[in-house]
Amino acid sequence: MHDFHTHFIPNEVLNWLEENKNAVNAEWINKDPNKEDFLFINGKWGFELKQPFINYDLYMEEQESIGVSHSMISPIPQLFLYDFPVEITTEMSRVYNHSLAQLSKQTPDKISAVGTVPLAHPNKAAEVLQEAMNNGLKGAIIGPGIGQHMLSDDFFKPFFEEANRLKAILFIHPLLCEDPRLKRRMMPNLVGVPWETTVCATDILLSGMIDQYPNVKILFAHGGGFLPYQIGRLDKGYEQWKLVSSNLQAPPSEYLKRFWYDTVLWNEDSLDNLVKAVGEDRVVGGSDYPFDLCVWPPREISEKGAQSLLEYAVK
Repeated sequence: MHDFHTHFIPNEVLNWLEENKNAVNAEWINKDPNKEDFLFINGKWGFELKQPFINYDLYMEEQESIGVSHSMISPIPQLFLYDFPVEITTEMSRVYNHSLAQLSKQTPDKISAVGTVPLAHPNKAAEVLQEAMNNGLKGAIIGPGIGQHMLSDDFFKPFFEEANRLKAILFIHPLLCEDPRLKRRMMPNLVGVPWETTVCATDILLSGMIDQYPNVKILFAHGGGFLPYQIGRLDKGYEQWKLVSSNLQAPPSEYLKRFWYDTVLWNEDSLDNLVKAVGEDRVVGGSDYPFDLCVWPPREISEKGAQSLLEYAVK
């Protein structure tokens, strides 16, 4: 069984945060005596530093005990640091990427990893991606955009050109939605997170950029948000409106099958709908472990998704 959506923070990254806590406004706050400290960066999106986030032996033990034979580790979104100057974001990216590369080299049969990049500076992001992949990483985890810049904007062209050349996996992971209507009842996470993925994925699909960068392997978190469920609406728009069809060579439902999606959905009917829409070779096991809202154990439909994403032969 594979787990393509899992997060870890190596010691080198924790040490960097401690050394640079003033520069990134890092705070460790104990909110509950029965829980670990919560880490906040710039006062945003605090999360509990559970032991599996930072204890690699425990992380591996829990993955293996649940039957996961291979995990793809990602940096955590809270440490993308896109809001900071390029020097800080680049330094953090290189520290994170180097430490994950070392872990994956220890047990390459059990661990692969994607890195992080200074996405707000696409030329530098392309450079850091190349370094990371030259060091053994499979690609990068990135957010759904920067401010008003959508990933299909020409602003990101240098990064996507390099990702295409390298045949990188780009794991697109949402950040917390800051829509003021969603400030209550955990809706920034419950609704806002999949909504951010939905907006990003729809924009990428309708832009036709998948034709422009055919070698980039895009993996969407949380089952693609709400997009697969509403693909019929996009197909209808494709039939009716030139603004929808002008960049596409086929209906949106066909493009939907050219991305990959994890199984972090918690609902069998939703998962069945996803598989019917895109095919089991485009759905990969994922857990979002060890965050609170994780699917544990991860649900893997078949090995076909892992085989197509990692490009290894069917046994």
